[in-house]
Amino acid sequence: MGGSKAFVFLFVLVFVSACRGFDLELLLSLKSSINDQFQTLSNWNPSKPFCKWDGISCLDSSHVAKIHLPGKNLSGKIPESIFRFPYIQSIDLSNNHFFGEIPRNLSSLYLRNLKLSSNNLTGAAVPPPASVPSLETLDVSDNVLSGELPADIGQLSHLRLLDVGGNLLTGRIPSSVANLTGLEVLTLASNQFTGEIPRNLAVMKRLRWVYLGYNNFSGGIPAELGELAALQHLDLVYNNLTGEIPASLGNLTNLEHLFLYFNKLTGGIPKPIFDLGKLVSLDLSDNFLSGEIPEMFINLQKLEVLHLFSNNFTGKIPNALSLLPNLQVLQLWSNNLSGEIPQELGKRNNLTLLDLSTNNLAGKLPENLCASGRLFKLILFSNYLEGEIPADLSRCKSLQRVRLQKNQFSGDLPPEFTALPRVYFVDISGNNLSGGIADRKWDMAQLQMLNLAGNKFLGPLPGDFGSEKLENLDLSGNAFSGEIPASFGRFSQLVELKLGRNGLSGRIPAQLSDCRKLVALDLSRNRLTGEVPASFAAMPVLGLLDLSVNELAGTIPSNLGQIESLVQINVSYNPRLRGGLPETAAFLAINSTSVAGTGLCGGEEATGLPPCSGGCAKSRRLRWLVLGLLLAAVLVFAAAVLAVRRRSRHETKRVESEEGGGGEWELQFTKMPRSIALNDVVSSMREENLIGSGKLGLSYVGKSSVNKKRFFAKEIAAVPAKWWAEWARLCKISHPNVVRLLGMCRLEKAAVLVYEFVEGKNLSEILGGLIWDRRIKIAVGMARALKYLHCHGVAAGDVAAARVMVDERGEARLRLSLHSYVDQGSKGPTQTSDVFGFGLLLIELLTGKNRADDGVVEWARYCYADCHVEAWVDTVMKSDVDRQNQMVETMNLALQCTAGDPAARPTAADLLKNLESIVRSSSCVSYGFNKLFSC
Repeated sequence: MGGSKAFVFLFVLVFVSACRGFDLELLLSLKSSINDQFQTLSNWNPSKPFCKWDGISCLDSSHVAKIHLPGKNLSGKIPESIFRFPYIQSIDLSNNHFFGEIPRNLSSLYLRNLKLSSNNLTGAAVPPPASVPSLETLDVSDNVLSGELPADIGQLSHLRLLDVGGNLLTGRIPSSVANLTGLEVLTLASNQFTGEIPRNLAVMKRLRWVYLGYNNFSGGIPAELGELAALQHLDLVYNNLTGEIPASLGNLTNLEHLFLYFNKLTGGIPKPIFDLGKLVSLDLSDNFLSGEIPEMFINLQKLEVLHLFSNNFTGKIPNALSLLPNLQVLQLWSNNLSGEIPQELGKRNNLTLLDLSTNNLAGKLPENLCASGRLFKLILFSNYLEGEIPADLSRCKSLQRVRLQKNQFSGDLPPEFTALPRVYFVDISGNNLSGGIADRKWDMAQLQMLNLAGNKFLGPLPGDFGSEKLENLDLSGNAFSGEIPASFGRFSQLVELKLGRNGLSGRIPAQLSDCRKLVALDLSRNRLTGEVPASFAAMPVLGLLDLSVNELAGTIPSNLGQIESLVQINVSYNPRLRGGLPETAAFLAINSTSVAGTGLCGGEEATGLPPCSGGCAKSRRLRWLVLGLLLAAVLVFAAAVLAVRRRSRHETKRVESEEGGGGEWELQFTKMPRSIALNDVVSSMREENLIGSGKLGLSYVGKSSVNKKRFFAKEIAAVPAKWWAEWARLCKISHPNVVRLLGMCRLEKAAVLVYEFVEGKNLSEILGGLIWDRRIKIAVGMARALKYLHCHGVAAGDVAAARVMVDERGEARLRLSLHSYVDQGSKGPTQTSDVFGFGLLLIELLTGKNRADDGVVEWARYCYADCHVEAWVDTVMKSDVDRQNQMVETMNLALQCTAGDPAARPTAADLLKNLESIVRSSSCVSYGFNKLFSC
């Protein structure tokens, strides 16, 4: 009997040891199959018990139960072996760089938690239910998964959390979802689901969180959702939902957050909604809701965020809103509200953001808007508000952004208002404010934008505004007098200075030329005298100069015409200006209205100016100068061509030729693996290999006859001979964010360009489903590509989403637009045109708008200046509040890139530096609410 027990004990010991050995073998196999760039798994060493390895937890100190490796910068494909641990219960590989499909041939009976979010995974989103019968948590959000949810998803009967948000999933919600009766969290947001929201969701009584936003659901909101008594969070935003808000939602007595914005809902707010005593956030904005905002809001005492903007609400703002002690964010802009702002608003609230702009509000501002001491955004523009700016508001030290323009405010600017320590944006233009502004201390250390235009301010200008960060200063359309302070030259960050339509006199201070970032300078319609400062020629990015309607005298400095960035100049109605126009830059294209009312002469016929004396001799000198420059350019070009030809003879590594298609093809490679032969390229040009066509030719996918590796082939029918040498040079470009040009075939004037094959998808095809983190990653990759190309003297050509490939790892790869050399003839692409194209790409990444849309740049500029961020950011990113500061900064960079003046655009190196700084920035504060920020 004793021997039998010993045998059993020995058997168990051997079995346990064997299991330990099996788990160890699987772990080492897992480590070898993962790319661990930063050696996160360095302590996965057999000399140490694997239960003590980083990220590993064990059951009974012998079996692997949990593998938790989130955010470790791991990459590669997820190996099937990770699901073969016999007692594995939890796997967390989220926030890494894994790519490829989720393994399908798996069998993990005890697996309860599977978290693979924020990777680059493709393929199906849900593993076969039969293979993971015990699964309780499935989080595969923020990947590139596609296809439909499986019809048998209801077999995952133990599931408590299902999150497939932020992917490219399509189709309808399977009816079997209703079988998941234990589900507490359902997130299908940011996909491409269609159809109606299933009514049978009502049987899932344990649901606490339902997030179906950012899809294409249609029809009405099911009244049956009101039966989900445990629901705390309901989010159906950015769909095509119609009809009225169901009154049954008032039965959700545990509801804390209700988000229905950006649909097509009609009618008023149902009365039962005001029975939701636990409601913290209510967002019904961007719909077609109407009627008055009821006083019944008094019942929602826990309400912190209320968004009703962009609807058709009428009537007065209810006094009840003044009695909500926890109210922090109130946005009612763009409705048809009238009457006065409740005078008690802010006194008992906890306001941080108030936006009532673009309504028909009248009366005076309440005294207590900043009683909380936390108000940082006050946006009230485009109403009929009147009276003085309250003293209490002028002492609101928390204010950062103030927009009161286009109202009827009057009186002096309170002294305290010019000493607000945190304000960076002030726009009080288009009012009736008056008095002087130089008789008080300006101490606004964070001020970047100040607009006082269109008021009745008078007296001298202050010499300083207490900020070294000032970028935009607009004091136009007032009654300022005296001289322009020379101290304005110390505004080193100034981009735009507008002092027009005042009564300023004296000379233009030469010190303004110290503002080296100045792009626009408007001094028009004053009484300025003296000469135009010759020092203006030192401003490297000046694009607009308006000196019209003054009393300037003398000649226009000849060096002013040397400012390459200058594209618009107006010196009209300065009768004492004399002499000829400079014969360069903007002055050659100046029109008659820009020089009318002066004593100037010369210029082109379009100026309407009389010829200058001695004009013929001057023209002859200019003609000989131009001819000399042209001759020099021809000689330089000829020498360059000879050098390129000589270099190409020495540098071409392989030249083959083969008969095909009525002539002899010649194939030249500079960076080509020997596995691709000329015959491979010629053979690829068949109908079955055709993958696309464009205005210049056809595109094919080919395959090497040696190792079966694929490549792209682009056929171009007619190529100018001068571009062959340029293309040979481009074959040498090698960068991880650029699709390599491997070589080219030539047959007389025809060409076939051979590219490396990139496994991935075109950005224009997947852009709509990408979250912000993926988009900014793509932008950084493209900036790196441009910096590399420009450092090597190469212009990319067409920087557009259609030319960006996103590979399996989520990395962006730019295909050089070689045909742009053909399109643009001798002009060719330039580095500044690349930057302009990059700016358009940024706008597309931010807004989802196609670059081909008419006026997209002007639209973006308008939105950036005058609209809320929600008005222009792409729908997929609306709820990403934590990143909205990054989005605003990126839009600012996009507008710099698309400046009309090429010289004002940043370099590729600056682009990369700015983008990397934006990514690193942590200045954006998360408030935990959707759509908190406005511009």
